[in-house]
Formats: sequence, C-alpha cells, structure tokens
Amino acid sequence: MPVACFNQFFWPDTAATGQLLADVVEALAHEDRGSERPLVICSEAQYGDRDDAPEPSARILRTKPLPFQRGHARRAASYASYMLASWRRAFQLGESDVVLTMTTPPLLSLTGNLMRLLHGSRHVIWEMDVYPDVAVDLGVFSANSLVTRLLAAVSNWSRNRADAIIALGEEMKDRLVAQGIPANKIHVCENWADGAQIQPVPFPDGPLHLHYSGNLGLAHDIATVRDVIRDLKDDTRFRFTFAGAGPRRKEFEQFCAANSLASVRFQPYASRAGLSESLGEGHIGLVTQKPETLGSVVPSKTYGIMAAGRPILFIGPRQATPARIIDRFDCGWRVDPGDGAGLRALLETLAANPDLIYRAGARARTAFEQHYDRAIGVARILDVIEARPIAAAVRKDVPIASSSKS
Repeated sequence: MPVACFNQFFWPDTAATGQLLADVVEALAHEDRGSERPLVICSEAQYGDRDDAPEPSARILRTKPLPFQRGHARRAASYASYMLASWRRAFQLGESDVVLTMTTPPLLSLTGNLMRLLHGSRHVIWEMDVYPDVAVDLGVFSANSLVTRLLAAVSNWSRNRADAIIALGEEMKDRLVAQGIPANKIHVCENWADGAQIQPVPFPDGPLHLHYSGNLGLAHDIATVRDVIRDLKDDTRFRFTFAGAGPRRKEFEQFCAANSLASVRFQPYASRAGLSESLGEGHIGLVTQKPETLGSVVPSKTYGIMAAGRPILFIGPRQATPARIIDRFDCGWRVDPGDGAGLRALLETLAANPDLIYRAGARARTAFEQHYDRAIGVARILDVIEARPIAAAVRKDVPIASSSKS
C-alpha cells in the first residue's frame, strides 16, 4: 500500500514530529512485506542536532526551503517555502493510496487535499498542534483578527475534506469537534516513547529531585514552579534540573541567577544513549502546561517519564491528557497553575514520604508498558492510516525506529 508522508522535519533532524514519523514509516515498511517503501517528503536537515539513529526504511525526497529559525517572521518564511515545495511535489508524484500530513508547517493539510484531488488518495491529518488555535492561545495572533479567521476557515475546510484526523488526546478532539469537525472522523491516538531505549534505573539518594526534560516553550507554565523554587532556595531537601532548551529557558536561567538559586541545574538535551540516565537522575518528572492551551497542544513529555519508571508532577489543567493519565493510573500528582502553596505543600509531603514516589513510579512504568510503549502507539496510528478497526491486541513484532526526546 503506497503511503506518502509530508512533514517539514524528518530524520536526521531531531524534531519530535520527525522522530514519531520515523517510527511510523519503519513500521509501514515492515508491514508492506517487500512492496514499495513509504515515501517521506521533508526538508533538508536543519532543525537542530543530528539524530544518530539508523536511516529509516523510507524513500526520502528532500526540499530546500528557507532556513528554519526561531523568530516569527523567519519561521513563517521557512514554513511557506516548504509548503510551496510540497505542492510542487504533489503534482510530480505518482499515485499514493494514502497521504499522511502532519502540522509542520501549519496548513500542510492543504497538500494532502491536493493529493486527494489529483490522485484520489485517502488523506489522513496527524494533528500535532491545532493551528491557528495555539497561536491565539499564546497571544501571537488576535482571536478576532482577519488573519486568524482566514487561517481557521482554511484549516477547517481542509479538515472537513480529510478522510481521517488523528488527535493526540481527548481534549484535542473536543476542540476540533467544537469547530465543526465531525467526531466520527477524529481518532484519538496518544504519543509514545521507546521502552527499550528508556529503562528505569534505581532512584537516586539525596534530596528530592524534580527533573524537567525537553522543550521549555511558550505553552509551558514556569511561573508556578519558579516561584516555589525561589521560596525553597535555602531548603536543602530539594533539587531541580531542567534539561533541554526552548524559548523560555534563557529567561528562566536569568531568573535563577538573579535570585541565586543554587538548587537549580540546567543541562542540554540528553543524547539518545543517555536519556535513561538523564531521566533517572530525578525522583519525579515535571510536566507543565498553560491552561489556555488546553486542546491546542498535548504535552508529550509524559511518556518518557513513565518509561523511566518515574511518577509525573503535572502543573496544568485537570482536563489535559497528563492529568487524565495520572488519575487513571495513580502515577503522579497534579497541581493547578498558580497554586504555589499547593505545590510547596505537595513537595514537602513527598520529601517526607519517599515511598509514595517509589510506588507511583512503579505504577507509571507498568501503565507505560501496557498502553504507551512504541509498538502500541505506532499500532494506533497504523490502524487509522490503513482504515482498520482499532487493534485490541498489541503487535509486538513490528520493528520501529526510536524517538529520543521527551
């Protein structure tokens, strides 16, 4: 079954969307049993560090868009140049049974609809973030501006013409349904982590250690934990590590330096080989989300933390996927954004009762193995791509490329 996949980032880029896509195309290539390998249309590697994983089993066509940079205008220019290149490829490509489009860049689903029109392909949209909603939620766009209304209209026009839409959580599905997208074409498929790559290590001795791994971006609440860290600056029972990067990291580092917060350590992204060790340095994995982004983004850090056998501390809205996971599996704790007093009381309770942490971490790994390991997560995506009933059993025999960032 020929499948064409469009996303600006793909191996050897280390962008999370590209790594998830690499897992899926590897599984597709295996299931095709010798037929034509899946096709990926992406840009030349430019997102960040290069992935050291083996090249996925895909035919890769690379475009040469303008360089991807973090400023709004430059990012938009890079997105637009890749979009134009993807349209050109859509006219040049032969028939594909299925076209999978992700959301880097926004409106990439228009390319999928073009392929559907030209070749009769079945079109599946994999929504990693909901646009333009996330830009409105973060204050980049005004909710009632002409640009926002135009982008929303075009996005929903494209979604309504797709054959299937993959949402990362129930809250994302709810947001799409509220915009008039039929619920029966939306499939909730949560992300995953690599449970062979990320293994639990023994809990460290010493102070209670909160560990944040990955992007520290505009959608993440840092004010709540930042203020508690400042209040606990002289309390030797607590330590904090932030490993990764992102647009808010520099601001946070400056805050910690200005307040002489010696209990905080900053590290770069962990390498693929060092991810288990990095996540295992902490007793608890920290995940945060601003309430206004509920449904427009779904935090994916949760799955790596669970794979590492660590409980989750989620600072974010009750309806978000990390909160649902915590409630369902009793594998962590949730605090409302802005509730510094509640967060401090919780940390003091956990510092005094470490067995609560160890037991919650064990439950997190068990839940991960049963629901969020890579073979299970990829199987959910394949069921949508191939228009099959959602599999009741987990297909353990599918070899899948690994994802490294949590």
